[in-house]
Amino acid sequence: MKRILSFLTLALAGINLACAAVNINTATPGELDGVKGIGPSKAQAIVDYRTKNGPFKSLDDLKNVKGFGEKSIAKLKGELSISGPSESTKK
Repeated sequence: MKRILSFLTLALAGINLACAAVNINTATPGELDGVKGIGPSKAQAIVDYRTKNGPFKSLDDLKNVKGFGEKSIAKLKGELSISGPSESTKK
């Protein structure tokens, strides 16, 4: 019984991590490309902008990145964050 409970606890923790938002301040282009609505060119544009201008202060700063407007940012708000874990921190 303890094994089953341990397994369920770990499984639920893994699901929670899989649903966590990708941190645009730490994510690699590959991690950003994994977000629905962001392809390879947009992912690279985010990283290039971050490298040139420093970390994003808010998700609305994505408006300064070529290819992002208010509508696309609104669609991505649940998928992206500016703090917390990125995909690379997930095990």
